[in-house]
Amino acid sequence: MSLVSSTSLLQEARAKHYAIGAFNVHTLEMLQAVVEAAEEAQSPLIIQSTVGTVKHLGADYIAAAARVAADRASVPIALHLDHCNEFSVIISCIRAGYTSVMIDASHSPFEENVAMTQKVVEAANAVGINVEAELGKVGGVEDDIVVDERDALLADPKECAEFVERTGVHTLAPAIGTAHGIYKGTPNIDFDRIGRIAEAVDVPLVLHGGSGIPEEQVKRAVSLGMAKMNVATELRILFSDVHRKVSDAFAEIIDSCTRDGSVRSDLPIEETLSTVVNAFGIFSKKLSLQRSIVMFESIVSADVQLDLLKRMFLDYLRNPESAASDL
Repeated sequence: MSLVSSTSLLQEARAKHYAIGAFNVHTLEMLQAVVEAAEEAQSPLIIQSTVGTVKHLGADYIAAAARVAADRASVPIALHLDHCNEFSVIISCIRAGYTSVMIDASHSPFEENVAMTQKVVEAANAVGINVEAELGKVGGVEDDIVVDERDALLADPKECAEFVERTGVHTLAPAIGTAHGIYKGTPNIDFDRIGRIAEAVDVPLVLHGGSGIPEEQVKRAVSLGMAKMNVATELRILFSDVHRKVSDAFAEIIDSCTRDGSVRSDLPIEETLSTVVNAFGIFSKKLSLQRSIVMFESIVSADVQLDLLKRMFLDYLRNPESAASDL
């Protein structure tokens, strides 16, 4: 099926007292992994990208990959832009095909937050996609947005009601004591505040800073009205751990090849690449060898090696024990 707006998904989740997982992905491998997990669980899924990832890969690149994933999946999938305070980036993501965006103007005064959110909601309503906004300040680091714990402010239920009424925002992320990143101790979540906010507004609520929250606290927050839970740091840690294991194993393979002479590591990169370039014969003779080498470095040393890591990483996710033994 095609990518869908998360609005109806989250409305149903709130009405039936469950939450939909929203996972930040930064690579194709991470995207594939969360989609495979959603398929296995037969659960709706929200794929998220940060502003940094959008600027690095491009909104159209991410949206294209997400569309392919959604087309192949049997579960509904939405594509969401996380924590963005730049209107131009939000519009570029909407045009690229994102089905949900977050305008985070929580660092601005209340009236400015209202005005900025209204502007985004107007644009999103024209194409029928979801808008998420934040009230209060969630502590921790999210992309390039940093909020010190001392500056984190909890959302006020009355302000939440006024904010939703004036902006028409579809989903709301109130600050209720969670933080981005991994908690040093037990999260100090204000469950009473969640309940009061849920009574004050009828839109789905979003739980930010979901990584590392104990399961019983997650269930309690969901029972009180949280319909979307964001997870980012836990995925990055998992990806880094798997990447490290695969890279170490890959290095051992290269070392063994170097030792038996099947791969030469003593040749300068220019000589190695020039041999490959000449063998492929894909560059014009008018190009200098140095220019060919620079071009080929970006093709071979990046794309090909990353493709190998991708396949190893996916094998490890599907079956860590057998994949590790194969390596």
